[in-house]
Amino acid sequence: MKSARQTAFEILLKIQKDGAYSNLAVDSMLSENAELDSRDSAFVSALVYGTTERRISVDYNLSLYLTQPIKKLKPELLTVLRMGAYQILFMDKVPDSAAVNESVKLAKENKSAFAAALVNAVLRKVAQNGFMLPEGDDDSPEKLEVLYSIPQWILKLWIDSYGYENAVGTAAKVLEPSKTVLRVNTVNSTADGLVSVLESEGVTAVKSDIAENSLILEKQGSVEKLVAYKEGLFHVQDFASQLCVKALDPQPGETVFDLCSAPGGKAFTIAETMQGQGSVNAFDIYQSRVELIRSGAKRLCLSNVKPFLSDASVFNENYGKADRVLCDVPCSGLGIIGRKPEIRFKTEEEILNLPELQFGILCNARRYLKDSGRLVYSTCALNPAENEEVCKRFLDECREFESVPVLPQVKGFRRGDYLTLMPHLNGTDGFFIAAFQKRGCRE
Repeated sequence: MKSARQTAFEILLKIQKDGAYSNLAVDSMLSENAELDSRDSAFVSALVYGTTERRISVDYNLSLYLTQPIKKLKPELLTVLRMGAYQILFMDKVPDSAAVNESVKLAKENKSAFAAALVNAVLRKVAQNGFMLPEGDDDSPEKLEVLYSIPQWILKLWIDSYGYENAVGTAAKVLEPSKTVLRVNTVNSTADGLVSVLESEGVTAVKSDIAENSLILEKQGSVEKLVAYKEGLFHVQDFASQLCVKALDPQPGETVFDLCSAPGGKAFTIAETMQGQGSVNAFDIYQSRVELIRSGAKRLCLSNVKPFLSDASVFNENYGKADRVLCDVPCSGLGIIGRKPEIRFKTEEEILNLPELQFGILCNARRYLKDSGRLVYSTCALNPAENEEVCKRFLDECREFESVPVLPQVKGFRRGDYLTLMPHLNGTDGFFIAAFQKRGCRE
């Protein structure tokens, strides 16, 4: 049987060498190692996500005691050092001695026996000196990067776009543990009813006033193992996505299109808001993801969700017209780095072409909308190039549309009619929402 640390090591090595997504790698490895008890599984998850999230902070502190650049270390050795340093610097319940000794053991067992003495010496130095920051002003880019473990280009983008306080507030907030938020399936349950059902399963949940019919789990294991989950009483969905659906304001009996739907969470919330009446056409470009929508709708008993295989950037007249269209486009994900820590390691070049794709999808989405219908554009990106700038171009080129205020009762960062939800202001993922009303086609 593999130890928890060995399991975490293999996941982190896969993330480093193959660019695997942390959540998928963790889920896959834990499934393969079902013999790990719940405590060990939780330790593996915390170690993998934490080491990934704090990689910049950890690498800086390791570099202070290494004679060669971090990038020149063998992947196995670097993974061992990162894991050890993370435990010492950020896991208070792990004794420094255990972190050092177990890291030396990992090195010997994973192609790094030649460097066991190095691992021991470097990690003891880390333990002796604690968390170190670069010298300089507190607001210097170099110090902020190490403090929050976020690349300088992202911090600069946020400071320039949202101001210093919002930038550092967001950076600090995303380092906090993410909450698991549930959206109650109001077709067959209520918030109070679900709280009681979860309590009977030994799970504590409290109602939230951030979004209607939402709960925050305070004590949990694997959500998918809960009877309430299997019976379709809820789906997991951050507040931001729930508020996005609120901005769409779907009504019972309407036809609604969700153009980039997978894995289907917003489509499910739309269907529930519509009380199971009307039609929610949920589109995705990949068949495997269409099947995720289908299976989720089946579990939740939402028969009015209709999955389709379709490219959101290509118009298909056979789908007809909709009263409302949700256009939650592919994006950089800079608003959800708290949930998917590896997103922070994207480069500026990797996201440069996204606005053109997003604009194309938004322009196509408008063709499905009935006159006087509502079109909502959203991203989980904290990046004006993917948000306000796409919307401005859309309004400039599609004069039959006008923007309308989004959720005026919700606080957040506002620019014109648009709403940007920010983790430290809203307690949500970072998220952008814009709404447009169709006045009448002029094409």
